[in-house]
Amino acid sequence: MLRQSRLSRLVHAWAGRWGAVLLGAMTVTGAVAPAWAAPPSTTQLQALALALSEGGAALGGLLDAGPGLDPALVELRRKALLKQFPDASWTLTPGPNLRDGRQTVEVLIKGTHAQGGKTFRLDARQWLALNSSAGRITSQTVLREQTILRSGDSDLPVSLQIPDAVLTGQRYDVDVVFDEPLDGAVVAGGLLGLSSRETKAMAMPRVELGALGGGGLFKTVQAPYTPGEQTWAVLLVHPQGIVTATKRVRVVSDRTQLSP
Repeated sequence: MLRQSRLSRLVHAWAGRWGAVLLGAMTVTGAVAPAWAAPPSTTQLQALALALSEGGAALGGLLDAGPGLDPALVELRRKALLKQFPDASWTLTPGPNLRDGRQTVEVLIKGTHAQGGKTFRLDARQWLALNSSAGRITSQTVLREQTILRSGDSDLPVSLQIPDAVLTGQRYDVDVVFDEPLDGAVVAGGLLGLSSRETKAMAMPRVELGALGGGGLFKTVQAPYTPGEQTWAVLLVHPQGIVTATKRVRVVSDRTQLSP
């Protein structure tokens, strides 16, 4: 096993921290909003994206504490992210409705960080079910979430072949694949499961790297026997740059919840 360098630890820590900062600071899997709650309007989403990107009092006026949503923690993590990625920007796009009528929203955050002559590029995405009341976002449920951070002169193309949701106790594959041939390049990688405590505390985990014999990292893992979530962190080191990714997997006990 190869122990990751200080730089690799730092890069991996960034990706592990930013998953929950896109909008929701907390996750309540399967949270159901009150019957009177309405989906946010396009105007609300635009105002929220602007407030997240620019900060100030406007953000506090758009969020209310509710199921899965802590406005104070959203602001705390937003500021922490901007310290590392000063040009970070948020985009919120309405998506299709769920079976229960709730509207989905895709949250995209992009940003860059320069250090030691290297540039790191962040691409993080959440798919949420949001509800609003009296002009404020009042609750959210995280449906899907992934974060990718890359270094190098160009973005190494990789695919995260990891399910969004699995059944309790199910064995499933966690695969991160280089989309282009390695052409003899020597690559290393590692996989780490992050606990809820680590993700909420934005902890810096330590990943053991090992030489990879194929075109990516391929692991079979098992879901816990109780509903909740698993978060996986992957680190890949390639001669052309570093790729680190995190993916949240919902763990459900009812097959109908696999595709809400």
